[in-house]
Amino acid sequence: MSKLKFTNLQKKIINCRKCPRLINFRKKIVKNKRKQYQNEKYWGKPITGFGDIKGKILFVGLAPAAHGGTRTGRVFTGDKSSDFLYKCLYNANISNKNKSDHLNDGLKLNNAFITAALKCVPPEDKPEKKELNNCFKFFRQEIDILKNLKVIVALGKVAFDTCVEFYKTNYDYRSKVKFGHNEKYNLPNNILLVGCYHPSPRNVNTGRINEEKMTNLFKNILKNI
Repeated sequence: MSKLKFTNLQKKIINCRKCPRLINFRKKIVKNKRKQYQNEKYWGKPITGFGDIKGKILFVGLAPAAHGGTRTGRVFTGDKSSDFLYKCLYNANISNKNKSDHLNDGLKLNNAFITAALKCVPPEDKPEKKELNNCFKFFRQEIDILKNLKVIVALGKVAFDTCVEFYKTNYDYRSKVKFGHNEKYNLPNNILLVGCYHPSPRNVNTGRINEEKMTNLFKNILKNI
């Protein structure tokens, strides 16, 4: 039943046209492709979550990247952030591959699901409140489908803050929290929220995060669920 619900939810997300600003921005990205992707057909639609719907871990980013997920059709796929993320997920035995290039590359997740709180890339990576609220309905349905969910790993401060805002909006959550790598907070329904630095080239190149640090975080989460 959960698989059917997820398939139906995917269709709803892909066909969503609730946010004119985001639709126009997506169209602009598809029209103005990066030079190295000129010969590729961009996905150019909202992005759904993917992975093991029986999994206990949910990885959450803010939104698909302009020339990553918006191009490939899958969140955290086809850019440098995803390259680093999947190295660490592979090291922790959560992913069957250490790289993710496109939608049908054979990537599978073990005990984990990955999504974005916002299903479309926003201009300057800054969604408006009404856009987030529109997508929160989808985000909640994803969480409801993940019946075994125990841990939400927020990839980056913005994703962390967005998850907290989601729980404040949908579950009357009032606890005071502050983002930090490996900082943990209890959410409603016995779910643990874990902060994690975003796997962006900026964080990697400045040494804020490295492969060992992120892999160890993922391994420790697996040990304790």
